[in-house]
Amino acid sequence: MELSSRTALIADDDEFFRMALVTILRSRLGFTDVVETASLDEALDQLANVQDISVALFDLAMPGMESAASLAAVREGFPDIRVAVVSGSTRRQDILMALEAGVHGYVPKGLGAAELSQALRMVLDGSIYVPPSLADVPRSPGESSRAPERVGPKPDEANLSLTPRQRDVLSLVVEGRSNKEIARSLNLGEGTVKIHLAALFRNLGVSTRAGVAATGARLLGPRT
Repeated sequence: MELSSRTALIADDDEFFRMALVTILRSRLGFTDVVETASLDEALDQLANVQDISVALFDLAMPGMESAASLAAVREGFPDIRVAVVSGSTRRQDILMALEAGVHGYVPKGLGAAELSQALRMVLDGSIYVPPSLADVPRSPGESSRAPERVGPKPDEANLSLTPRQRDVLSLVVEGRSNKEIARSLNLGEGTVKIHLAALFRNLGVSTRAGVAATGARLLGPRT
C-alpha cells in the first residue's frame, strides 16, 4: 500500500531500540522521515505539530504511559493515523487493553527484524495485527474468552484510570485555567492540552469544559 505520507513517529524511551526501528522503517518500509520521541507527552506534541505523520508506534513502558488504555486518546485525537504498540510486554491484559483502545496492531519487541517488518507492513496495509502467541498466553483467573465490551466508565472509576498528566490537566481546568495557561504551566503545546482534554471528556463522560470542571472538582476534593 502506498501511503500519502512517508513520515512515521516512534514513541519509546529505549534509544537503541528506536535506532533499530528507524532502520526498519527507512530501509524495509520506505519511510523517508522518522520522528523520535521518548515519552507520551513528547509524542502527543509531535503528532499535534507535524502534519504528515501516517503511522505512530508506541511502547507501553515509557514516561507518561499509564497503560495501553492511554492510547485511546491518541486514536480519538488523530483518527487518520495508523497506531500500533511495539512492546516488550506479552501480557494478555496489555494486548487486549491496547486493542480495546482502538490500536491497529500489537507487535512484540521479541520478533526478529523480518517478522517485525512483516507485522508493521500488515498494519500499514490496513490490517489489525495481533501476535499469534496471544492464543498461547494464559488467561487471568476469571477472565472471559471475549474481549471486554467498551462501556463508558463511571466518573469515580475513570479518575483511577487517568494518566498522571491527565490528572494535572484536570486539576488546572478545575482552577479555571485556559488552554494557553495550562500549556504554559505544564510546559506542553496547546495541541497536546487539547488531546488530554479530549481524553478527559471521554473518561469522565461529559461533553463540555464546564462538565469536566464540575466532575473534576468532585473527584479531586477540596483545594488546599
